[in-house]
Amino acid sequence: MASWMILTIKIFLFLGALFGLFGLIVPAFPGLTVMWVLILAYGLIFGFDVTGAILFAFISLLAIAGMLSDNVLMIGKARQGGAKWHSIAIASVVGLFGSILLTPIGGIALTLLALYLSEYAHRRDKHESWEVTKEMAIGWGWAFVVRFSLGVVIMILWGVWEVF
Repeated sequence: MASWMILTIKIFLFLGALFGLFGLIVPAFPGLTVMWVLILAYGLIFGFDVTGAILFAFISLLAIAGMLSDNVLMIGKARQGGAKWHSIAIASVVGLFGSILLTPIGGIALTLLALYLSEYAHRRDKHESWEVTKEMAIGWGWAFVVRFSLGVVIMILWGVWEVF
């Protein structure tokens, strides 16, 4: 393969991975999945030596951890705030459909609204319902921090793979 073609492919993959990383700012955008697929493509195109295979395995584990962080942190913070399991389930289903119908931002808004309304129906206390909803939103914020941080580590590991 010509050197200009190799460079073009590497630049394309790198820019795509950066797009995935900064796409994490948009809620529900699968930025880590985008990054993982592009790094897999890199490995398939340029080969998996021992170092590359080990780094790719570690990158895969980090991507999975990042993908799970949303649910763990969001639900964990909501539960920590006192949310009932049925309220979380209702909010999650509403959020899923809201994300499909109204974009991810609309899905988040509907998730929080559904959690608030479900908790209010149970508690009949606006303040307590708001506190539970606020905890879920904080969990989402922490999940973003975790996903973005893991994305940066993934980019660094990919850079190490490229150098070695």
